[in-house]
Amino acid sequence: MTDDYDRGRRDGLRMALAVLAAEEAKWSALLGQSESWRTNSIREVRHKTLQVAQKRVQTVLGRLRPRDDAAIHAELASALDKVGL
Repeated sequence: MTDDYDRGRRDGLRMALAVLAAEEAKWSALLGQSESWRTNSIREVRHKTLQVAQKRVQTVLGRLRPRDDAAIHAELASALDKVGL
């Protein structure tokens, strides 16, 4: 039961990380595009906030990963199969 729960938590964190990466890419494309310094400043703050959030989620994900190397490889392989890579 706890193994499935932990795997679900890690999957949820991976999904959150993917969403944050997509948002960060969106805001990085908009950096410096506006003629307004205020808009550019707000975009820079949002971009940095998303980068910090990504790092925090990566840290939590790293703490939740299984300690057994074989389990890591098996879980990663199954995740890649689900994605189709």
